[in-house]
Amino acid sequence: MRWRDLRRSSNIEDRRDEPSSARSGLGGGVKLSGGGLLLVLVASLIFGFNPTEVLNLLSGGPAVSTSQQTRPRQAPSPSDPMADFVSAVLGDTEDVWSQWFQAQGGRYEQPRLVLFRDAVQSACGFANAAVGPFYCPGDRQVYLDLSFFQELSQRFGAPGDFARAYVIAHEIGHHIQNLTGISGKVQAQRRQLPEAQANALSVLVELQADCLAGVWGHHAQQRGVLEPGDVEAALQAATAIGDDRLQRQARGYVTPDSFTHGTSQQRMQWFNRGLKTGNVSECNTFTAQRL
Repeated sequence: MRWRDLRRSSNIEDRRDEPSSARSGLGGGVKLSGGGLLLVLVASLIFGFNPTEVLNLLSGGPAVSTSQQTRPRQAPSPSDPMADFVSAVLGDTEDVWSQWFQAQGGRYEQPRLVLFRDAVQSACGFANAAVGPFYCPGDRQVYLDLSFFQELSQRFGAPGDFARAYVIAHEIGHHIQNLTGISGKVQAQRRQLPEAQANALSVLVELQADCLAGVWGHHAQQRGVLEPGDVEAALQAATAIGDDRLQRQARGYVTPDSFTHGTSQQRMQWFNRGLKTGNVSECNTFTAQRL
């Protein structure tokens, strides 16, 4: 992936050096070993709940304190290669989605991406790294512990820059859903549904975010940003984090009613759909006859 020529975003906030008490909003922080990073994710797949809900990562979670909201903004060091990569990918998503919103007669509200280590406080509540990258609709920010990229490569077998870029673009897809009103409508519906139906609705949201990530990838590909093997790496990443694959790895069998993100095949298919078409209208999972 030729990301070094991309425009860098200024919407990066680096909280990796914060004291643990500031990250947690409590008397101390939570530190996880590499082996414990996926504990919440695996547990969610076994017991059928959404890990972001368990850790208050929805807009209904507790608000951050005033001191958190007025925290001085700190940019990452320009000598940090992985933070530089994130800034480049985020900047490119800003360019692509700004053009799309402008074409629709609107204006793209650029999200901020917060880099954290081990744990973080957001407008959606406190979370540790076990939840993985997430988007908080309450403050319209993406949160990322860079150690997830190591997990993506070593545990999920999805190395490479474009696989990591797919993760960022997926979270930006949730931001697009929030800006267009989809997220709010879905959350209102989910609260009124039985668990299995609410989970099924979550799958539609996640698959649409995969497709929107593919839309960004399409435009990156059109501009020559992608190199041979990049698409395959991103498809491998989508495949590796399918509910069925993770459940089978965790316990040896799957429970479809507990899926919240979609199967490996579905995630790969919807990402590829956006990648091939570059058309947001092709990402309407809510009206698709087949997922």
